[in-house]
Amino acid sequence: MQHVDFTPLYRSTVGFDRLFKLLDTVGGLEREQTTYPPYNIEQVGENAYRISMAVAGFSRDEIAVEVKEAALTVKGEHADNGDQDRQFLHRGIAARSFERRFQLADHMEVKGADLKDGLLHIDLERNVPERLKARTIEIGGEGVKQIDAS
Repeated sequence: MQHVDFTPLYRSTVGFDRLFKLLDTVGGLEREQTTYPPYNIEQVGENAYRISMAVAGFSRDEIAVEVKEAALTVKGEHADNGDQDRQFLHRGIAARSFERRFQLADHMEVKGADLKDGLLHIDLERNVPERLKARTIEIGGEGVKQIDAS
């Protein structure tokens, strides 16, 4: 991926430096991340999202979901169950540990996680505070108020 210079945008925007920093690092992150385990990200409502990860072979105790600041981390570690004693003729089911990180946007909250049929579902919701939502400002006119200096 080619590096993009966002310097011209800094002149006309305020407070987007975090976004530009994330965009700068995206190219490097994509090359470093593996494709295991596979996952989907879907929008299930206006402000609701779901991450579904294929974690076949992992139990609830072997998976950890953690949110810290604006990052969601999902870790999976298999307990040592004596695979050394088993002789596989073909091993196509991945039994490796993993760690997958997702960068969360502002005001995203993890509502819960559920493991069913080998799929880990993580539900997220965007909760924008009322003070940040769009509102209409009334424009004053003829009834201009004056402050009395008494």
